[in-house]
Amino acid sequence: MNIDKEDCLSTAKELIGFLEKSPTCFHAVQSIADCLEEAGFTQLHEGEKWELTEGGSYYVTRNGSSIVSFKVPGKAFSGFQIMASHSDSPSFKIKENPEIEAENHYVKLNVEKYGGMLCAPWFDRPLSVAGRLAVKEGNRIATKLVKVDRDLLMIPNLAIHFNREVNEGYQYNAQVDMLPLYGGADAKGTFMETVAESAGVKKEDILGHDLYLYNRVPGSIWGAGGEFLSCGHLDDLQCAYSTLKGFLEGGHPECVSVHAVFDNEEIGSLTKQGADSTFLEDVLRRINSAMGRSEEEYLMAIASSFMVSADNAHAAHPNHGDKSDPVNRPYMNEGIVIKYSTKYATDGLSAAVFRALCQEEGVPCQAFTNRSDKAGGSTLGNISNSHVAVNTVDIGLPQLSMHSPYETVGIKDTCYLIRAARRFYSTSMKAMGSGSYEVR
Repeated sequence: MNIDKEDCLSTAKELIGFLEKSPTCFHAVQSIADCLEEAGFTQLHEGEKWELTEGGSYYVTRNGSSIVSFKVPGKAFSGFQIMASHSDSPSFKIKENPEIEAENHYVKLNVEKYGGMLCAPWFDRPLSVAGRLAVKEGNRIATKLVKVDRDLLMIPNLAIHFNREVNEGYQYNAQVDMLPLYGGADAKGTFMETVAESAGVKKEDILGHDLYLYNRVPGSIWGAGGEFLSCGHLDDLQCAYSTLKGFLEGGHPECVSVHAVFDNEEIGSLTKQGADSTFLEDVLRRINSAMGRSEEEYLMAIASSFMVSADNAHAAHPNHGDKSDPVNRPYMNEGIVIKYSTKYATDGLSAAVFRALCQEEGVPCQAFTNRSDKAGGSTLGNISNSHVAVNTVDIGLPQLSMHSPYETVGIKDTCYLIRAARRFYSTSMKAMGSGSYEVR
Protein backbone atom coordinates (compact mmCIF):
# COMPACT_ATOMS: atom_id res chain seq x y z
CA MET A 1 0.00 0.00 0.00
CA ASN A 2 1.31 3.42 -0.91
CA ILE A 3 1.12 5.67 2.10
CA ASP A 4 1.80 9.40 2.08
CA LYS A 5 4.92 10.30 4.08
CA GLU A 6 3.61 13.75 5.01
CA ASP A 7 0.35 12.23 6.23
CA CYS A 8 2.32 9.78 8.37
CA LEU A 9 4.46 12.58 9.78
CA SER A 10 1.40 14.69 10.63
CA THR A 11 -0.30 11.72 12.27
CA ALA A 12 2.88 10.90 14.23
CA LYS A 13 3.01 14.44 15.60
CA GLU A 14 -0.66 14.22 16.60
CA LEU A 15 0.03 10.90 18.34
CA ILE A 16 2.92 12.43 20.30
CA GLY A 17 0.63 15.27 21.39
CA PHE A 18 -1.96 12.75 22.57
CA LEU A 19 0.67 10.73 24.45
CA GLU A 20 2.15 13.74 26.18
CA LYS A 21 -1.31 14.78 27.39
CA SER A 22 -1.83 11.25 28.75
CA PRO A 23 0.83 10.48 31.38
CA THR A 24 -1.54 8.16 33.30
CA CYS A 25 -4.59 6.03 32.56
CA PHE A 26 -6.79 8.78 34.04
CA HIS A 27 -5.37 11.40 31.70
CA ALA A 28 -5.62 9.03 28.73
CA VAL A 29 -9.33 8.51 29.34
CA GLN A 30 -9.83 12.26 29.70
CA SER A 31 -7.96 12.83 26.42
CA ILE A 32 -10.23 10.31 24.69
CA ALA A 33 -13.34 11.87 26.24
CA ASP A 34 -12.20 15.30 24.99
CA CYS A 35 -11.93 13.90 21.45
CA LEU A 36 -15.40 12.38 21.74
CA GLU A 37 -16.93 15.60 23.10
CA GLU A 38 -15.41 17.53 20.23
CA ALA A 39 -17.01 15.02 17.83
CA GLY A 40 -20.45 15.57 19.40
CA PHE A 41 -20.72 12.50 21.64
CA THR A 42 -22.96 12.61 24.71
CA GLN A 43 -21.67 11.39 28.07
CA LEU A 44 -23.73 8.79 29.92
CA HIS A 45 -23.40 7.74 33.56
CA GLU A 46 -23.74 4.20 34.87
CA GLY A 47 -25.84 5.37 37.82
CA GLU A 48 -28.47 7.03 35.62
CA LYS A 49 -31.13 5.79 33.19
CA TRP A 50 -29.96 5.72 29.58
CA GLU A 51 -32.12 7.37 26.95
CA LEU A 52 -30.65 6.48 23.57
CA THR A 53 -31.81 7.71 20.16
CA GLU A 54 -31.32 6.28 16.70
CA GLY A 55 -28.21 7.78 15.17
CA GLY A 56 -26.91 8.83 18.59
CA SER A 57 -23.28 8.77 19.74
CA TYR A 58 -22.39 8.21 23.39
CA TYR A 59 -19.64 7.36 25.87
CA VAL A 60 -19.43 6.19 29.46
CA THR A 61 -16.47 5.93 31.83
CA ARG A 62 -15.78 3.71 34.83
CA ASN A 63 -13.37 4.73 37.58
CA GLY A 64 -12.15 7.57 35.37
CA SER A 65 -9.63 5.12 33.89
CA SER A 66 -11.72 3.03 31.46
CA ILE A 67 -14.04 4.27 28.74
CA VAL A 68 -16.49 2.73 26.27
CA SER A 69 -17.93 4.81 23.43
CA PHE A 70 -20.48 3.75 20.85
CA LYS A 71 -22.62 4.83 17.90
CA VAL A 72 -26.17 3.45 17.57
CA PRO A 73 -27.46 3.40 13.96
CA GLY A 74 -31.00 2.30 14.83
CA LYS A 75 -33.09 -0.23 16.72
CA ALA A 76 -32.73 -2.99 14.13
CA PHE A 77 -28.96 -3.37 14.39
CA SER A 78 -27.49 -6.78 13.57
CA GLY A 79 -24.42 -6.80 15.84
CA PHE A 80 -21.61 -4.97 17.58
CA GLN A 81 -18.32 -4.05 15.92
CA ILE A 82 -15.86 -3.71 18.82
CA MET A 83 -12.26 -2.59 19.04
CA ALA A 84 -10.61 -2.75 22.47
CA SER A 85 -7.27 -1.61 23.89
CA HIS A 86 -5.94 -0.53 27.29
CA SER A 87 -5.13 2.76 29.01
CA ASP A 88 -2.48 1.75 31.56
CA SER A 89 1.29 1.35 31.25
CA PRO A 90 3.96 -0.03 33.58
CA SER A 91 5.23 2.62 35.98
CA PHE A 92 6.00 3.30 39.63
CA LYS A 93 3.10 4.12 41.91
CA ILE A 94 3.54 6.54 44.81
CA LYS A 95 2.84 4.86 48.17
CA GLU A 96 0.97 6.40 51.07
CA ASN A 97 3.12 8.67 53.29
CA PRO A 98 5.72 8.70 50.53
CA GLU A 99 8.53 10.86 51.90
CA ILE A 100 11.67 9.10 53.18
CA GLU A 101 14.58 11.00 54.69
CA ALA A 102 18.03 9.77 53.66
CA GLU A 103 21.48 10.65 54.97
CA ASN A 104 19.97 13.68 56.80
CA HIS A 105 20.43 15.53 53.51
CA TYR A 106 17.90 14.08 51.06
CA VAL A 107 14.19 13.42 50.69
CA LYS A 108 13.23 10.54 48.43
CA LEU A 109 9.84 9.00 47.65
CA ASN A 110 8.57 5.54 48.51
CA VAL A 111 7.22 3.83 45.37
CA GLU A 112 6.12 0.38 44.24
CA LYS A 113 6.17 -1.27 40.82
CA TYR A 114 2.99 -1.21 38.74
CA GLY A 115 3.13 -3.83 36.02
CA GLY A 116 6.17 -5.55 34.57
CA MET A 117 8.47 -2.73 33.55
CA LEU A 118 12.03 -2.54 32.36
CA CYS A 119 13.76 -0.89 35.34
CA ALA A 120 17.06 0.26 33.80
CA PRO A 121 15.60 2.97 31.49
CA TRP A 122 14.04 4.77 34.48
CA PHE A 123 17.43 5.91 35.80
CA ASP A 124 19.02 9.31 35.26
CA ARG A 125 16.20 10.98 33.37
CA PRO A 126 13.82 13.77 34.43
CA LEU A 127 10.61 12.45 35.96
CA SER A 128 7.51 13.91 37.52
CA VAL A 129 4.22 12.83 39.07
CA ALA A 130 0.69 12.60 37.67
CA GLY A 131 -2.59 10.85 38.48
CA ARG A 132 -5.70 11.72 40.42
CA LEU A 133 -6.59 13.04 43.85
CA ALA A 134 -9.64 12.33 46.00
CA VAL A 135 -10.50 15.69 47.52
CA LYS A 136 -13.02 16.71 50.18
CA GLU A 137 -15.44 19.35 48.90
CA GLY A 138 -17.99 20.09 51.60
CA ASN A 139 -19.99 16.90 52.16
CA ARG A 140 -18.76 15.16 48.99
CA ILE A 141 -15.55 13.53 47.78
CA ALA A 142 -14.48 14.70 44.33
CA THR A 143 -11.71 13.39 42.10
CA LYS A 144 -9.31 15.74 40.32
CA LEU A 145 -6.65 15.02 37.74
CA VAL A 146 -3.19 16.28 38.53
CA LYS A 147 -0.02 16.53 36.46
CA VAL A 148 3.00 18.23 37.96
CA ASP A 149 4.26 19.75 34.72
CA ARG A 150 7.94 20.26 35.56
CA ASP A 151 11.06 18.21 36.11
CA LEU A 152 10.54 17.15 39.72
CA LEU A 153 12.26 13.81 40.36
CA MET A 154 15.09 11.58 39.24
CA ILE A 155 16.22 8.05 40.09
CA PRO A 156 20.03 8.33 40.32
CA ASN A 157 22.20 5.43 39.26
CA LEU A 158 24.88 4.13 41.57
CA ALA A 159 28.30 5.07 40.16
CA ILE A 160 30.18 2.22 38.53
CA HIS A 161 33.01 2.78 41.04
CA PHE A 162 30.72 1.33 43.74
CA ASN A 163 29.42 -1.54 41.61
CA ARG A 164 32.10 -2.63 39.16
CA GLU A 165 30.10 -5.69 38.05
CA VAL A 166 26.92 -3.79 37.13
CA ASN A 167 27.53 -4.19 33.38
CA GLU A 168 27.81 -7.93 33.84
CA GLY A 169 24.20 -8.12 35.05
CA TYR A 170 22.35 -6.66 38.00
CA GLN A 171 19.04 -7.48 39.72
CA TYR A 172 17.28 -4.27 40.67
CA ASN A 173 15.64 -4.10 44.09
CA ALA A 174 12.53 -1.91 43.89
CA GLN A 175 12.76 -0.89 47.54
CA VAL A 176 16.45 0.03 47.33
CA ASP A 177 17.43 1.00 43.79
CA MET A 178 14.26 2.51 42.34
CA LEU A 179 13.29 5.23 44.84
CA PRO A 180 13.26 8.67 43.17
CA LEU A 181 15.09 11.62 44.68
CA TYR A 182 12.72 14.51 45.40
CA GLY A 183 14.87 17.15 47.08
CA GLY A 184 17.34 18.17 49.73
CA ALA A 185 16.68 18.22 53.46
CA ASP A 186 14.62 21.41 53.14
CA ALA A 187 12.09 19.54 50.95
CA LYS A 188 10.85 17.53 53.95
CA GLY A 189 7.06 17.69 54.25
CA THR A 190 6.48 19.49 50.93
CA PHE A 191 5.70 16.72 48.44
CA MET A 192 1.93 16.66 48.91
CA GLU A 193 1.95 20.46 49.04
CA THR A 194 3.61 20.46 45.61
CA VAL A 195 0.98 18.05 44.29
CA ALA A 196 -1.88 20.04 45.86
CA GLU A 197 -0.62 23.31 44.40
CA SER A 198 -0.42 21.76 40.93
CA ALA A 199 -4.01 20.53 41.25
CA GLY A 200 -5.28 23.83 42.65
CA VAL A 201 -6.49 22.31 45.93
CA LYS A 202 -5.50 22.48 49.59
CA LYS A 203 -3.21 19.80 50.93
CA GLU A 204 -5.48 19.20 53.96
CA ASP A 205 -8.43 18.47 51.63
CA ILE A 206 -6.64 15.56 49.92
CA LEU A 207 -8.02 12.34 51.39
CA GLY A 208 -6.60 9.86 48.87
CA HIS A 209 -4.50 9.64 45.73
CA ASP A 210 -3.49 7.44 42.79
CA LEU A 211 -0.19 8.98 41.70
CA TYR A 212 2.44 7.60 39.32
CA LEU A 213 5.84 8.57 38.03
CA TYR A 214 6.00 9.61 34.40
CA ASN A 215 8.89 10.24 32.03
CA ARG A 216 9.46 13.89 31.10
CA VAL A 217 11.58 13.25 27.99
CA PRO A 218 9.57 14.61 25.02
CA GLY A 219 8.46 12.35 22.19
CA SER A 220 10.81 12.21 19.21
CA ILE A 221 10.64 11.37 15.51
CA TRP A 222 14.05 10.08 14.46
CA GLY A 223 16.04 7.77 12.19
CA ALA A 224 17.84 8.19 8.85
CA GLY A 225 14.56 8.99 7.13
CA GLY A 226 12.51 10.04 10.15
CA GLU A 227 10.94 6.59 10.17
CA PHE A 228 10.80 5.94 13.91
CA LEU A 229 8.84 7.47 16.78
CA SER A 230 9.82 7.18 20.44
CA CYS A 231 7.75 8.24 23.45
CA GLY A 232 6.28 6.89 26.65
CA HIS A 233 3.04 4.86 26.84
CA LEU A 234 3.07 3.66 23.21
CA ASP A 235 1.96 0.32 24.66
CA ASP A 236 -0.96 0.64 24.45
CA LEU A 237 -2.01 4.22 23.74
CA GLN A 238 -0.81 3.99 20.15
CA CYS A 239 -3.55 1.40 19.56
CA ALA A 240 -6.11 3.31 21.65
CA TYR A 241 -5.45 6.47 19.62
CA SER A 242 -5.41 4.77 16.20
CA THR A 243 -8.59 2.78 16.76
CA LEU A 244 -10.32 5.91 18.15
CA LYS A 245 -9.49 7.80 14.95
CA GLY A 246 -10.90 4.97 12.83
CA PHE A 247 -13.96 4.73 15.09
CA LEU A 248 -14.74 8.43 14.63
CA GLU A 249 -14.32 8.21 10.86
CA GLY A 250 -16.16 4.91 10.28
CA GLY A 251 -19.65 3.54 10.79
CA HIS A 252 -22.21 1.14 9.34
CA PRO A 253 -26.03 1.53 9.23
CA GLU A 254 -26.61 -2.02 10.51
CA CYS A 255 -24.04 -2.27 13.34
CA VAL A 256 -23.32 -0.62 16.65
CA SER A 257 -19.75 0.66 16.55
CA VAL A 258 -18.04 0.22 19.94
CA HIS A 259 -14.66 1.57 21.05
CA ALA A 260 -13.43 0.29 24.43
CA VAL A 261 -10.34 1.21 26.43
CA PHE A 262 -9.79 -0.73 29.67
CA ASP A 263 -7.54 -0.04 32.63
CA ASN A 264 -5.30 -2.52 34.49
CA GLU A 265 -4.28 -4.79 31.61
CA GLU A 266 -0.71 -4.60 32.86
CA ILE A 267 -1.67 -6.21 36.20
CA GLY A 268 -4.09 -8.85 34.91
CA SER A 269 -7.32 -6.90 34.25
CA LEU A 270 -9.05 -8.26 37.36
CA THR A 271 -10.57 -4.98 38.58
CA LYS A 272 -14.01 -3.40 38.29
CA GLN A 273 -12.72 -1.34 35.35
CA GLY A 274 -10.54 -4.00 33.71
CA ALA A 275 -11.26 -6.25 30.74
CA ASP A 276 -12.03 -9.02 33.26
CA SER A 277 -14.96 -7.00 34.63
CA THR A 278 -18.57 -6.63 33.55
CA PHE A 279 -17.97 -3.18 32.04
CA LEU A 280 -18.20 -4.09 28.35
CA GLU A 281 -21.05 -6.55 28.88
CA ASP A 282 -22.96 -4.00 30.98
CA VAL A 283 -22.67 -1.40 28.22
CA LEU A 284 -23.74 -3.76 25.43
CA ARG A 285 -26.72 -5.03 27.40
CA ARG A 286 -27.82 -1.50 28.26
CA ILE A 287 -27.61 -0.46 24.61
CA ASN A 288 -29.83 -3.40 23.68
CA SER A 289 -32.30 -2.66 26.47
CA ALA A 290 -32.43 1.09 25.86
CA MET A 291 -33.30 0.45 22.22
CA GLY A 292 -36.30 -1.66 23.30
CA ARG A 293 -34.88 -5.00 22.19
CA SER A 294 -35.35 -8.41 23.80
CA GLU A 295 -32.78 -10.70 25.45
CA GLU A 296 -32.98 -13.03 22.47
CA GLU A 297 -32.26 -10.13 20.12
CA TYR A 298 -29.23 -9.30 22.26
CA LEU A 299 -27.88 -12.86 22.01
CA MET A 300 -28.50 -12.86 18.26
CA ALA A 301 -26.55 -9.61 17.97
CA ILE A 302 -23.66 -11.04 20.01
CA ALA A 303 -23.52 -14.01 17.64
CA SER A 304 -23.06 -11.60 14.71
CA SER A 305 -20.49 -9.41 16.52
CA PHE A 306 -16.75 -9.22 16.17
CA MET A 307 -13.99 -7.80 18.37
CA VAL A 308 -10.49 -6.63 17.54
CA SER A 309 -8.28 -6.70 20.64
CA ALA A 310 -5.57 -4.16 19.84
CA ASP A 311 -2.47 -4.33 22.05
CA ASN A 312 1.01 -3.67 20.71
CA ALA A 313 3.28 -6.46 19.50
CA HIS A 314 7.02 -7.18 19.61
CA ALA A 315 9.05 -6.23 16.55
CA ALA A 316 12.09 -8.35 15.78
CA HIS A 317 15.02 -6.73 17.61
CA PRO A 318 18.04 -5.55 15.58
CA ASN A 319 20.49 -6.84 18.22
CA HIS A 320 18.58 -9.87 19.46
CA GLY A 321 17.05 -11.54 16.43
CA ASP A 322 17.44 -14.90 18.13
CA LYS A 323 14.64 -13.98 20.58
CA SER A 324 12.02 -14.01 17.80
CA ASP A 325 10.29 -16.92 16.13
CA PRO A 326 12.35 -18.22 13.18
CA VAL A 327 9.54 -17.53 10.70
CA ASN A 328 7.03 -15.02 12.09
CA ARG A 329 9.11 -11.87 12.62
CA PRO A 330 7.25 -8.53 12.54
CA TYR A 331 9.06 -5.32 11.64
CA MET A 332 8.20 -1.68 12.26
CA ASN A 333 6.63 0.26 9.37
CA GLU A 334 5.55 -2.98 7.67
CA GLY A 335 1.97 -3.19 8.85
CA ILE A 336 -0.41 -4.46 11.50
CA VAL A 337 0.58 -7.58 13.43
CA ILE A 338 -1.89 -10.45 13.87
CA LYS A 339 -0.90 -12.14 17.13
CA TYR A 340 -1.10 -15.92 17.50
CA SER A 341 -0.66 -17.78 20.79
CA THR A 342 -2.52 -20.14 23.07
CA LYS A 343 -2.88 -17.06 25.32
CA TYR A 344 -4.62 -15.07 22.59
CA ALA A 345 -8.14 -15.11 21.17
CA THR A 346 -6.98 -15.30 17.54
CA ASP A 347 -8.05 -18.38 15.61
CA GLY A 348 -7.99 -19.21 11.92
CA LEU A 349 -11.42 -17.70 11.25
CA SER A 350 -10.97 -14.46 13.16
CA ALA A 351 -7.53 -13.94 11.60
CA ALA A 352 -8.97 -14.56 8.13
CA VAL A 353 -11.78 -12.04 8.66
CA PHE A 354 -9.38 -9.33 9.81
CA ARG A 355 -6.81 -10.10 7.13
CA ALA A 356 -9.52 -9.88 4.44
CA LEU A 357 -10.60 -6.44 5.70
CA CYS A 358 -7.00 -5.25 5.63
CA GLN A 359 -6.48 -6.59 2.11
CA GLU A 360 -9.57 -4.73 0.91
CA GLU A 361 -8.19 -1.53 2.44
CA GLY A 362 -4.67 -2.19 1.11
CA VAL A 363 -3.21 -2.38 4.62
CA PRO A 364 -0.29 -4.84 5.06
CA CYS A 365 -0.46 -7.48 7.80
CA GLN A 366 2.26 -9.45 9.57
CA ALA A 367 2.14 -12.44 11.91
CA PHE A 368 3.58 -12.77 15.40
CA THR A 369 4.18 -15.98 17.29
CA ASN A 370 6.48 -16.54 20.25
CA ARG A 371 9.44 -18.86 20.04
CA SER A 372 8.15 -22.24 21.14
CA ASP A 373 10.56 -22.21 24.11
CA LYS A 374 9.61 -18.69 25.30
CA ALA A 375 6.44 -17.69 27.14
CA GLY A 376 4.92 -14.47 25.84
CA GLY A 377 2.82 -11.83 27.55
CA SER A 378 -0.95 -11.91 27.85
CA THR A 379 -3.48 -9.37 26.59
CA LEU A 380 -7.15 -8.50 26.97
CA GLY A 381 -8.82 -10.46 24.14
CA ASN A 382 -9.43 -13.80 25.85
CA ILE A 383 -10.05 -12.06 29.18
CA SER A 384 -12.83 -9.91 27.73
CA ASN A 385 -14.22 -12.92 25.86
CA SER A 386 -14.96 -14.61 29.18
CA HIS A 387 -17.70 -11.98 29.67
CA VAL A 388 -18.76 -11.23 26.09
CA ALA A 389 -18.26 -14.27 23.88
CA VAL A 390 -17.65 -12.90 20.41
CA ASN A 391 -15.22 -13.94 17.70
CA THR A 392 -12.02 -12.02 18.40
CA VAL A 393 -8.68 -11.40 16.78
CA ASP A 394 -5.67 -10.14 18.75
CA ILE A 395 -3.59 -7.59 16.86
CA GLY A 396 -1.05 -4.89 17.61
CA LEU A 397 1.49 -2.55 16.10
CA PRO A 398 5.14 -3.66 16.11
CA GLN A 399 7.43 -1.93 18.61
CA LEU A 400 10.79 -2.11 20.33
CA SER A 401 11.53 -1.58 24.05
CA MET A 402 8.09 -2.67 25.23
CA HIS A 403 7.45 -1.70 28.88
CA SER A 404 10.22 0.88 28.85
CA PRO A 405 9.35 4.49 29.80
CA TYR A 406 10.56 5.39 26.29
CA GLU A 407 9.34 2.96 23.61
CA THR A 408 9.85 2.92 19.84
CA VAL A 409 7.49 2.32 16.89
CA GLY A 410 7.36 3.03 13.16
CA ILE A 411 5.55 6.16 11.99
CA LYS A 412 3.71 4.36 9.15
CA ASP A 413 1.97 1.81 11.36
CA THR A 414 -0.31 4.30 13.13
CA CYS A 415 -1.74 5.27 9.74
CA TYR A 416 -2.16 1.61 8.80
CA LEU A 417 -4.22 0.90 11.92
CA ILE A 418 -6.35 4.03 11.50
CA ARG A 419 -7.28 2.91 7.99
CA ALA A 420 -7.95 -0.67 9.05
CA ALA A 421 -10.07 0.52 11.98
CA ARG A 422 -12.10 2.81 9.74
CA ARG A 423 -12.73 -0.09 7.38
CA PHE A 424 -13.64 -2.41 10.26
CA TYR A 425 -16.21 0.01 11.66
CA SER A 426 -17.68 0.51 8.18
CA THR A 427 -18.27 -3.24 7.79
CA SER A 428 -21.17 -5.49 8.81
CA MET A 429 -20.55 -9.10 9.81
CA LYS A 430 -23.41 -11.57 9.88
CA ALA A 431 -22.97 -15.00 11.48
CA MET A 432 -24.07 -17.75 9.07
CA GLY A 433 -24.55 -20.46 11.72
CA SER A 434 -21.79 -22.75 10.43
CA GLY A 435 -18.72 -21.02 11.85
CA SER A 436 -18.62 -18.57 8.96
CA TYR A 437 -19.32 -14.88 8.40
CA GLU A 438 -20.94 -12.88 5.66
CA VAL A 439 -18.87 -9.69 5.56
CA ARG A 440 -20.44 -6.63 3.95
